[in-house]
Amino acid sequence: MDLLSSLLSGIRAEGSVLTRAVLTVPWTIRFTDAVPLTMVSVLRGGGTLLLPDGTERAVGAGDTAIVRGPGPFHLADRPATARGPHTAYEIACFTEPKEPTAQALTGIRWGTDSAAATALIVGAYRASDHRHERLLRALPPVLVVEEDAEVCAWLETAAADAAAHTPGSQALMDRLLDWALVCTLRTWFDRAGADAPVWYRGLADPVLGPALRAFHDRPAEPWTVASLAARSGVSRALFAKRFTQLMGCPPLAYLTECRLDEATALLTGTDLSIGRIARSVGYADAFGFSAAFKRHKGMSPSAFRATAAPADPGPPARGEPAPCGR
Repeated sequence: MDLLSSLLSGIRAEGSVLTRAVLTVPWTIRFTDAVPLTMVSVLRGGGTLLLPDGTERAVGAGDTAIVRGPGPFHLADRPATARGPHTAYEIACFTEPKEPTAQALTGIRWGTDSAAATALIVGAYRASDHRHERLLRALPPVLVVEEDAEVCAWLETAAADAAAHTPGSQALMDRLLDWALVCTLRTWFDRAGADAPVWYRGLADPVLGPALRAFHDRPAEPWTVASLAARSGVSRALFAKRFTQLMGCPPLAYLTECRLDEATALLTGTDLSIGRIARSVGYADAFGFSAAFKRHKGMSPSAFRATAAPADPGPPARGEPAPCGR
């Protein structure tokens, strides 16, 4: 499995919302699910996204925005609206509305055909393990990708079909939003160029790409710098130099971090034994794995499993060093 697919494997849309409503200016919509990622596709209308850190980002028809959680955020007809009297709406895909005075825009529904309507598709993404943490570290607070007219028309058709409440309509929309998340992220990473995470750029590199794909497909193999270089068809010295320059750390440091990230997900998301997890991520025995994990996390695998709770963390705290291969 490629790295992006692995990072997304534990994150899924749930209770996606469709709404087309005529919103009387001034208005705000509050998003309250407190999840790792929320995706908002604007099919008609638009406004300004207002994030907890003060970030403002205008979005209009054809824009898809991915907002990194878990803080609540707003979509307003204009930034000044949030500071004055306005009509308040709230979208919560799988939690109860938190502001009793707000009008809930929940469930699959499709309202008026008015040309003045604001039409949104909203997907909230919850995580079942810790694999998504590395993805979150690579994302800005909000990213916006402009879709072409054909994609927007297709999404609107799918939305109207789901709103008919035929059997499976909610599952249809949730899976549609899973697909849309992957497409939107790939488009943004491709357009980001040098600002894309190094692990994404590395997969596209002609020297590093073959080795990275081989490692992520088979992380349990006893990889060495020499065997990775052989996968890429270059010398050990050239591979190590190229890897460190592009990825920001030596090859074996990257392999260790990826293996321990995977082990973290297995410790919190499965009941596999420590020994089996060790072997599945490339360690010969539980002792060597436990020592490496304690250096990485500051506690043993058993202690981590006992204390870890499902979490939707944001980026590293201010001043915390970014992990290798961010």
